[in-house]
Amino acid sequence: MKLRIFTEPQQGADYETLLTVAKAAEDLEFDAFFRSDHYLAMGGSDGLPGPTDAWITLAGLARETRRIRLGTLVTAATFRLPGPLAIQVAQVDRMSGGRVEFGLGTGWFAEEHAAYGIPFPSDKFARFEEQLAIVTGLWATKPGDTFSFDGKHYQLTDSPALPKPVQDPVPVLIGGHGATRTPRLAAQYANEFNMPFASLEDSARQFERVRAAAESYGRRADDLVYSNALVACVGSNDAEVARRAAAIGREVDELKTNGLAGTPDEVVDKIGRYREIGAGRVYLQILDLDDLAHLELIADKVKSQL
Repeated sequence: MKLRIFTEPQQGADYETLLTVAKAAEDLEFDAFFRSDHYLAMGGSDGLPGPTDAWITLAGLARETRRIRLGTLVTAATFRLPGPLAIQVAQVDRMSGGRVEFGLGTGWFAEEHAAYGIPFPSDKFARFEEQLAIVTGLWATKPGDTFSFDGKHYQLTDSPALPKPVQDPVPVLIGGHGATRTPRLAAQYANEFNMPFASLEDSARQFERVRAAAESYGRRADDLVYSNALVACVGSNDAEVARRAAAIGREVDELKTNGLAGTPDEVVDKIGRYREIGAGRVYLQILDLDDLAHLELIADKVKSQL
C-alpha cells in the first residue's frame, strides 16, 4: 500500500507553502505529491492569498524535488484545450525526469468558471472523452509521424505531436462515482482508477465495475491500480485528533466515518480494510498545510506499518 499526499491549494496556499509540503513529503518518503486543479475556494475559506495554477506549480516542483512523483487529482478538462495540455504535461514530465502522473476529469465547479471567465459547457463528458483520446493520441504518435483528430468538439490536423514526455506512456488516472461511462473510460485509457471520498462499500462496488469494464475492453482487471482519496486527520491521542479536526473545521466523528481519522493504529486498521477491497494507493487529503508534524506522525506511525 502506497501513501500519497494530496493538497487543496485553492483553500489558501501559495507556491512556497506547496514547495515546503512537497519537500517534506519527499523527505518523509511518501510516494507522491498531488494537488487539486481549482481556481476558487470552497466552503468557508477565503482562499487567501489566491489560487495557484496546477501545472505551473508542478513545473516548479519538478525542478525543486528529486524523487517524489507529481500529479493532479484531477486536472479539469474544461480549463484547457487538449493540444496545449498535452504539451504542458509532456514538458513537466521532462522537467521532472519522468515523474508525472496525469489525472484528468470533466470539471464540475460552475462558480469558479464564472469567476474566471472560463466556459462551462453542458456536454462536459463528451469533451472530456475527446480530450483523453487527443492527449494520449498525441503522446503515442511516433516521432516523424503526425496526429489528426476529427471530433465533435475538437479537431487537430497534421499535428507533429511534440514534445514527447520521458515516460512512455505517462500514467493516466481517471476517477469518479459514475456507474457506466466512468468505468468504460478508465478501462480504455487509465493506468489507475481513483475513487474519491467514498465508503468501503461504494468503493468496492465501483472497483468491481471498473474491473468488469477492463475485462470487457480486453484488459486484465489488475492491469489498473485502484486507489482512494480520503481526508486525513491523525493524532497520537484523542486530544491531538480533536485539535487537528478543529483546525480544519471538521468533527471527529464525521471524519472517522468519512475519512482516515483517529490514532495511528485506528487509521492503519481502516487503510487495511481499503486494501482488502483492492486499493493499492491512498491519497491522504491534507487540509492544514502548515502542520508538518501531521505528515511526520503519519510517516512514522502509519506508513511504517503498511
